Amino acid sequence: MLTVPTEARWPLLRRIVAETGFHPVSNVTTTHTGHAFGPEGYKTIAYEIFTELGVPAAVFAPTGYGELLFGVWKGFAELARLGVATTTPRMFACEPAAGGPLARSLAEGRRAAEVEVAQTAAYAISSKVSGYRPVASIRASGGRALLVDDAEMTRAQHDLARAGLWYEISAAAGLAGFRQVRDQEEFDGPVVCIATSSGFKDIGVGTQRPEPVDPHWDVVRRHLQSSGIAC
Repeated sequence: MLTVPTEARWPLLRRIVAETGFHPVSNVTTTHTGHAFGPEGYKTIAYEIFTELGVPAAVFAPTGYGELLFGVWKGFAELARLGVATTTPRMFACEPAAGGPLARSLAEGRRAAEVEVAQTAAYAISSKVSGYRPVASIRASGGRALLVDDAEMTRAQHDLARAGLWYEISAAAGLAGFRQVRDQEEFDGPVVCIATSSGFKDIGVGTQRPEPVDPHWDVVRRHLQSSGIAC
């Protein structure tokens, strides 16, 4: 991990991409680029759910770029295409209300969108851009894109903690999204709320903070080279 000042993050990432040829899986591009291998890993979540529950009525996923959402949908869609499953779940994206590019895309009938992002505690899923793949997943599954605010995610996080499950606030977005619509939607079967990361990831946990390094390219290049990256 390379800690740099916030304002240096995206310019530096663009420089790293240019110098090393790395694939930019981030919002350094106008729309999220994604990567072919990413959803192949995420779709195994669908296999785990199917093994334990069969096909649920709906899946609620914390959503930043939307690759997790797409990967889970891809897994269920392939199970159905192979004849292993007979149905697929509705996919619900749960984005921070401070941004919500996926919700904007669907509301405006676009394949992707870019939005301004306000401050949110759910930094892990705060994104100004999304990609076309999660948009296609929601449309194909008959799902929805939900916007959850920090208060809703915090309540969900605290309730999960009381049940013995310690997740970061971003990871509680799935439960927060379900609670938004549970009285509006009829689900014929179990519902799955995916939680993604430990509470250790929340800003404010612990007392030690990494010191940002000088974002000058010569300094960054030495750090990359010490990690075995040619540049």
